[in-house]
Amino acid sequence: MTPIDPFLQRTHIAYFSMEIALRSEMRTYSGGLGVLAGDTARSCADLELPVVFVTLVSRSGYFQQAIDPAGRQTEREDRWDPAIWSVPLGAMVAVQIEKREVWIRPWLYIYTCPLGHSIPILLLDTDLEENGENDRQITHDLYGRDEAYRLKQEIVLGIGGVRVLQALGFSIHTYHLNEGHAALLTIELLHRFRQPVLGLMPGESAYDVPRVRNLCIFTTHTPVEAGHDRFSYDMVGRILEDLIEIDELKRLGGSDRLNMTRLALELSGYVNGVARRHAETANHMFPGFHIHAITNGVHVGMWTHDSFARLYQASYPHWGHEPEVLVRADQLDDAAIWAAHCEAKKDLLALIERQSGVVMDPDRPILAFARRMTGYKRPTLLFADIDRLAAIAGRFPFQVVVAGKAHPHDGEGKRVIEEINGHIRALKGTIPAVFLPNYDLDLAKALLAGADLWLNTPQPPLEASGTSGMKAALNGVLNIGILDGWWIEACIEGVTGWAIGRSGDAPSWSRDADSLYDKLEHVVLPLYYNDRARWIWMMKQAISKIASHFNSQRMMRRYATEAYIR
Repeated sequence: MTPIDPFLQRTHIAYFSMEIALRSEMRTYSGGLGVLAGDTARSCADLELPVVFVTLVSRSGYFQQAIDPAGRQTEREDRWDPAIWSVPLGAMVAVQIEKREVWIRPWLYIYTCPLGHSIPILLLDTDLEENGENDRQITHDLYGRDEAYRLKQEIVLGIGGVRVLQALGFSIHTYHLNEGHAALLTIELLHRFRQPVLGLMPGESAYDVPRVRNLCIFTTHTPVEAGHDRFSYDMVGRILEDLIEIDELKRLGGSDRLNMTRLALELSGYVNGVARRHAETANHMFPGFHIHAITNGVHVGMWTHDSFARLYQASYPHWGHEPEVLVRADQLDDAAIWAAHCEAKKDLLALIERQSGVVMDPDRPILAFARRMTGYKRPTLLFADIDRLAAIAGRFPFQVVVAGKAHPHDGEGKRVIEEINGHIRALKGTIPAVFLPNYDLDLAKALLAGADLWLNTPQPPLEASGTSGMKAALNGVLNIGILDGWWIEACIEGVTGWAIGRSGDAPSWSRDADSLYDKLEHVVLPLYYNDRARWIWMMKQAISKIASHFNSQRMMRRYATEAYIR
């Protein structure tokens, strides 16, 4: 009996994702897409959903981030050893890349939830003796190198992933594509279901497109154009195996370039965005397709600090499996809520001192901003007017913690990090502030639980969902953010947090900065200092109204009933 055998008969859904965040030691993730996939896996185990996860092993990880004396990001390889956390499986499959066979072997990682239920995660690996040196590196770098390298990775994930599942003995009836990186699995399925047809009329296909659509579900995650992979057909013809005719591929994936999002849209019977507002945006972006809305959620067991977990467990023993019971958290004792927060904040302050040498004051509120560093996230909005920011701090002292990585090829994101570190130096002696490098799962858990205020400032409508604020709310941390993504659904002004600007306003850097400063100076910080009872009341409202709904148990129950069972 092999380690995969117990899963074969009961697993019928395959979830494909380029990245997945399982644990900090496994460098198979870069940011929100992978963190969502990890929370999805945890909830699938909790709910005993029959899902197998397919991703790349990413032996070299994303990258380790450091900040040099000038405040600039530097990167180095972040290798990990899959043998420490997973076991190799005996099955091997081949895909054609540049007219040669490239062999793929899966590693198996088994996630077991606290209730004892397990789900399998397959990590696809080309670092095999059977492959040439270049091909061995295809599954090394997460989102690294050039377009050709990315296309090869997507061949391994999509086409190779389907073949690995078959070789292992899985019988899959639903393929869930988490973003367009896995879209080539639809081509593999079309190839399998080709039916010779004589005398085709113009526009007719020799492939069983309805059958493939019935098998596939697609979750699109980004309204940002750069987030949708496109490859020239010259490159596709040179690298990709000749599974279907190029004219058919152009009909499905776009006439000028192979658009992976378009390919997934054309060949998926159910498509969803990751928040209500995002689904509206996506329906405008992709006319002719119906895009549903299933708002993202987070795994409560993963993201709740131990101090709050003990508090919830004492009152609601089933909160981990049924987070909706946290709707009653507004009845929890004020002193117990504040004590749990102070414990989480103490842990964060200790981490900040260990990593940066900066000693922060437990009595001052901590404002945190942590996410991928890129232009549309507008991470420098807080520093738009440092003189005004300093004046506010003179009346109501506060502290700032920032973290996040910029993609090594994102020049704008790297400039943003350098600019933020410049502002931190300029504010020294006025506002205690620190940039913590190498943002990962462990750092995120500490920041999300220990901050007092969680800031989110995207340029609308480019925030698809966002989940960091949901995790913060699990720990009673209040959100202040732009009304985009998930926050437009969760924000009840002065109850669960605060809005920056108004919904529907055109993006405006100066107007949004003014709104942020006005809220901090006249509402948020005075409340923290002058009405602690009301602040704690809002913490309880955030838990009861956000944590009870914006969780991955609710999300996966919706996927199961609306997408998986059709």
